[in-house]
Amino acid sequence: MSEQIGELLAPYRLMMTPGPCSIDPRVYRALATPLVGHMDPWFTEMIGEVQVLLRRAFQTENRVTFPISASGSGGIEAAVVNPLEPGDEAIVCVNGNFSERMAVIASRVPTTTIHRVEAPWGRTVDPNDVRKAAKGRKIKFIGVCHGETSTGVISPIDDFRKVADEVGALLVVDAVATLCGTPLNVDRQKIDLCFSGTQKAISAPPGMSPITVGPRMEEVLRSRKTPVQSWYFDLTTTMNFWGKDRTYHHTPPISIVFALREALRIVFEEGLEAGWQRHRQNQLALVAGLEALGIELFVPNEKDRLPTVTSVYVPKGVEDGRVRRQLLDEFGIEIAGGIGPLKGKIWRIGLMGYVSQAKHILFFLAALEKVLLDQGLSVSPGAGVGAAIRVYSHAEPATVGHRS
Repeated sequence: MSEQIGELLAPYRLMMTPGPCSIDPRVYRALATPLVGHMDPWFTEMIGEVQVLLRRAFQTENRVTFPISASGSGGIEAAVVNPLEPGDEAIVCVNGNFSERMAVIASRVPTTTIHRVEAPWGRTVDPNDVRKAAKGRKIKFIGVCHGETSTGVISPIDDFRKVADEVGALLVVDAVATLCGTPLNVDRQKIDLCFSGTQKAISAPPGMSPITVGPRMEEVLRSRKTPVQSWYFDLTTTMNFWGKDRTYHHTPPISIVFALREALRIVFEEGLEAGWQRHRQNQLALVAGLEALGIELFVPNEKDRLPTVTSVYVPKGVEDGRVRRQLLDEFGIEIAGGIGPLKGKIWRIGLMGYVSQAKHILFFLAALEKVLLDQGLSVSPGAGVGAAIRVYSHAEPATVGHRS
């Protein structure tokens, strides 16, 4: 190579996407902590603190609680390949891209039968349809995506737990987009296996998937008659490193573990319930601002809207990509477009963790108004920001800022 490659200088972005999201400066500082070995006694003691914090986040006493060294999709794989054995049947609720991914991964476990219970994208799966699909079958588990980031839909976990109890099934929950951003209580809701991602409402870098395994699921894993299909995601061996013996399994992403610890510490500095309220309040302000700009919500029922990701239709006469590119180039704001059948039809706006602050929402609404005007859309000047401010004027101050 004749050209010299210069120093890495990434541009600053306000990442209002479904993930990853912008993170607190304190988490960046934790990332810069000097490396130590993953078998160093200091590190193996420190990861115990991470496990304590994760149990608080999941609201569980589960012994097997730790972050898998993988993205949220790795969490999906671990969640379905561990309980499934040849001959098993399971139900997966499919209403978007990531619940679809759970069904696809599960279907790749040899000689299993996966029943898909589907709903249109933008809607929740009807628990009664799950009940009908389970009738007369021995169902190993019911899989549900709590927060579907491809659509901005949240699913009612308690309703699916009731069905699982009726049919004697375990409940597996994808909480990648919901952990620390909206109410979730693994023990009280009797979730048998729950997993998440570090890059969402926890506000840490991507690269780890926190997971927690309840006693009933742990017993299923211990009594398996066949090896888990995946060596890397076999929880019966991975959890030995995170157990009391700290037995070597693989080299975890040490710097991300540091960042995860700090991000979780910040979550509890604010308080878990306070964080839920902040996410909810800021979404209400965002929705008010978007509607004032004449933008239609993709999820029609308010109760079905995921607090951490708001999906809206791209306005008629506006080009999806041009708007998102101008927001990025001119204001440094990144939002996401639709994926799959929704590509070019919706925008997905993330309000996760550190991003979920009034100042970010007001900045985004002002920037979006300017971009829409540039694209030829008729917008009332200041309408979006004004509507959001009116929502904030009636809110408790502690619910609109950040955790600090």
